[in-house]
Amino acid sequence: MRTATLNRATAETRVKLSLSLDGGEASIRTGLGYFDHMLMQLAKHGGFGLEVEATGDLPVDSHHLVEDVGLCLGDALKTALGDRAGIARFAHAYVPLDEALARVVVDLSGRPWCEFHADLPPVVLGDGFQVEMVREFFIALAMRGGLAIHADLLRGVNTHHKVEALFKALAKALRQAARAEGGGGVPSTKGTLSA
Repeated sequence: MRTATLNRATAETRVKLSLSLDGGEASIRTGLGYFDHMLMQLAKHGGFGLEVEATGDLPVDSHHLVEDVGLCLGDALKTALGDRAGIARFAHAYVPLDEALARVVVDLSGRPWCEFHADLPPVVLGDGFQVEMVREFFIALAMRGGLAIHADLLRGVNTHHKVEALFKALAKALRQAARAEGGGGVPSTKGTLSA
């Protein structure tokens, strides 16, 4: 079973998260409606079972909560992938949303890296989601999940569309990279996928 469940508690946030790479129910409650919407996109288009229950110091801003959910999702992804034997490892996805177009390329290499190139304005969407936190979420996921992410927003006007295209492209790329291809071997000439 490629699953993981974890809890993270700090003075700023509390996160309970369950991930199943091979499907399942999605239930997201973070206190940030727009962020919930993006995590649902990740679950739906990634084909993941994902349950997130998170609270945080939202009167301060959305930074701690969004970043900590990204850290937890990265930890869960790393655990669920195990030794990464038999996975596709590399994948990319282009996703349009009306005028916006995003490309995300991933390598489930065990080595963390994030290149994030998107012209996103420093605005707030919904009930407190700071758009600049999209980059921080992608970085947190890459660092804790042990994967390289190259995310590029190729074009777009509407901020909601731009962010949603990025999350959907991430979901599709992760789904393809994590898929079991059979053969059982680790997809690396080193014989291991770890930092």
